[in-house]
Amino acid sequence: MLDHYLRGTKDTVLAFLARPFSLIHPTVITFIALVFGIGAGLALMQQYYRLGFVLWVINRTLDGLDGTVARMNHQQSDLGGYIDIIFDFVVYALIPISLVVSRPSTEAFLSLSFLLATFYINSASWMYLAAILEKRNQGTYQKKELTTITMPSGLVGGAETVLFYCVFILWPQQLVVLFVLMGVLVLVTIGQRLIWAVRHLS
Repeated sequence: MLDHYLRGTKDTVLAFLARPFSLIHPTVITFIALVFGIGAGLALMQQYYRLGFVLWVINRTLDGLDGTVARMNHQQSDLGGYIDIIFDFVVYALIPISLVVSRPSTEAFLSLSFLLATFYINSASWMYLAAILEKRNQGTYQKKELTTITMPSGLVGGAETVLFYCVFILWPQQLVVLFVLMGVLVLVTIGQRLIWAVRHLS
């Protein structure tokens, strides 16, 4: 929901931060971001929450920088965008799993299962819809979006996910409630896209 509103500000900030990285290939930055993301997960498993939080923030910053550097140097590629989204999903799965491993309980594992299940369904809800929109020539080129493929909006998008994950890490003692809350909001997002699809794709 916030992605479209924050994109201009994010691009301005990242353009400034991207200058020192301009000599590094964007895909290399993507791989470096993955290393920090995995590092965040490993730190959180050991209950090093402050370190995990710092590594998570670095991961997210680098994840934004790779696209900015690619556009600055005219190195955008479909392969780069594909690798980027795969690595995003690796980290998005690892962080909540790591947090539950650090504080295991039946309730935590059940809420984690619910959260990851909503992620699974949500992935289909936006990726398949994105493919249909690209097929109908209603994708990134027509909308002048900066992403590799169009990102159908909803209540929970990239910005909201980053904020939720920050809260997960900062308040791990509230994981069950936070996981259930985010999962419910993701379900609402899935419903939004389904309603939109019924209205516009029939």
